[in-house]
Amino acid sequence: MKIGIIGSGIVGRVLATAFLNENNEVMLGTRDVSKDEVVKWKEENPSGKTGLFSDTAAFGDVIVLAVAGTATEEALEQSGAENLKGKVVIDATNPIAKEALTNGVLKFFTSLDDSLMERLQKAFPDARFVKAFSSVGNGQFYKPQYKEGRPTMFICGNDSGAKHTVTDILNAFGWETADMGTVEAARAIEPLCMLWCIPGFLNNQWTHAFKLLKA
Repeated sequence: MKIGIIGSGIVGRVLATAFLNENNEVMLGTRDVSKDEVVKWKEENPSGKTGLFSDTAAFGDVIVLAVAGTATEEALEQSGAENLKGKVVIDATNPIAKEALTNGVLKFFTSLDDSLMERLQKAFPDARFVKAFSSVGNGQFYKPQYKEGRPTMFICGNDSGAKHTVTDILNAFGWETADMGTVEAARAIEPLCMLWCIPGFLNNQWTHAFKLLKA
C-alpha cells in the first residue's frame, strides 16, 4: 500500500518506519521538510518519501493522522478534503489539552459525551476514520513483545471495510484487535490514553499495554 503519514513528530516517524518495514510505500508529511528530525528520518530511511501535508494526503491510499490533538483539524484542512475523500484515515490522536496534569492525569478538551474523532468525522464526512494507536506509547507500536501474548488495540469507526483494513495492519504489526463499534466509542477509547500515561508520569513506567481478556 501507499501510506501517507500526516505529522512528523515521534509518533508519525515511528509509524512511518514501521510501515516501511512491512514493505509499504511511505510518505512522511510535515509542514517543513527541512526540519532536522525530518531530514534525519529520510537519511535513515532512504526508501521513504517526505512532503507537505497536501502532497502526503494525495499520495496515500491509507492516511495516518499523527499530530497533536489541538492541531488535528488544521492539519486535515492543509491536507485537503479532496485528498482524503473515500480514504481510510487512521486516527492516532488524543484530545490532550494544554494544561497542567493533576496527579499524573492528563486534561482533555473533550467531554465524556464527545470525542475528538467524532469532531473530525463530522468535519470531514467523506473520509473513513478509524481510531487506533491512541492508547499505547510509540515504543510499542510495532511488534510489541509481552510474555502474556499479543496486547489489545481498541479500534472504532463507522466504516466496516476501513476497520477491516486497519485490523489487517494491526495483525501485521503484532496486535490483537478489539472492535468497539462506531465512532461514538472513541469517547471511551481516547481516555485510555489518560490511564496509560498515569504509570509513566507517576513512576516513569512507559512500556505497558492493555489486554482484553475474554471468558
